[in-house]
Amino acid sequence: MEWALIDLLLKRLHRPESAQTLPLGPGHDSAILRPRAGHDLVVCHDVLNAGVHFPEHTAPFDIGWKALAVNLSDLAASGASPRWMTLGLSLPAAEPRWLERFADGMRALLHTLPADTRPNLIGGDTTKGPLSIAVQLLGEVPQGQGLSRAGARPGDSIWLTGPPGDAAAALHGLQHGLPLAEPLLAALNRPRPPLLAGLQLRAHASACIDLSDGLLADLGHILQASGCGATLHLPALPASPLLAAFCQRFGLDRHKLQLTGGDDYQLCFTLPPGAESGLNDLLARCHRVGLIEAEPGLRLRNDNGQVETPDLDRPGYQHFT
Repeated sequence: MEWALIDLLLKRLHRPESAQTLPLGPGHDSAILRPRAGHDLVVCHDVLNAGVHFPEHTAPFDIGWKALAVNLSDLAASGASPRWMTLGLSLPAAEPRWLERFADGMRALLHTLPADTRPNLIGGDTTKGPLSIAVQLLGEVPQGQGLSRAGARPGDSIWLTGPPGDAAAALHGLQHGLPLAEPLLAALNRPRPPLLAGLQLRAHASACIDLSDGLLADLGHILQASGCGATLHLPALPASPLLAAFCQRFGLDRHKLQLTGGDDYQLCFTLPPGAESGLNDLLARCHRVGLIEAEPGLRLRNDNGQVETPDLDRPGYQHFT
């Protein structure tokens, strides 16, 4: 049965590749990869567990979509183009129909991407146990052009590729039995990481991170790695109409959801002075939300122009707390 499940996945997610790039593919103990000349290999790996990263009743299609999306988001934050994928699955039972829908979710997300950025499934493992999905993506970036968290400098502007908070609102709605608009639920179950934005940023951004644990937490990682501080301008935080309406209807603090909710899978990036001129088309779709500063720490400027210091004891999602 295990080999039948593996074959099911390969039929949906593997495509033949030239021996020049994939000298040895699925069906062996290991795959052999050959990155293109002049490129660095970029690797990311995420594990998603039922009841932690997605509610227990989540549809298998949505689980497959999200398991791939969170890894694509990591590659986007590195400015890397996806090439290959491995998949590890722990399943309570061998259910081919569940696995078909799971693989269909992954495949549906792949087909939203340009053909040359769709990672190819080249191996993995299946085992019996609690539902858990481990995806590893391998990508490429021109040598020396990979983005990291560590390059922000005082005077750099802080940007977001899209509005945060929708996924946090959807999760809050599910946890409290509130009615949810389908697009708001899709923000949680079927995020669309801005992969192409990451490719455009690699020659321009000084630092970049994807928003998985919350804006305060993830921007804090940039500040820690870069050895600087920042001020975020709360009035500049973009909010989708769906989020604004949801928060108004149920009396929720929009900024709290946006700052600490997580699961957004947008990019937070910093740009040195003068770098904006080469990114006009991209920045027209992004949002400038703050400034990197020499003074350590993270500050929030509110609607009245007053500066607040956020509670950073739990700025976003943390495992083991």
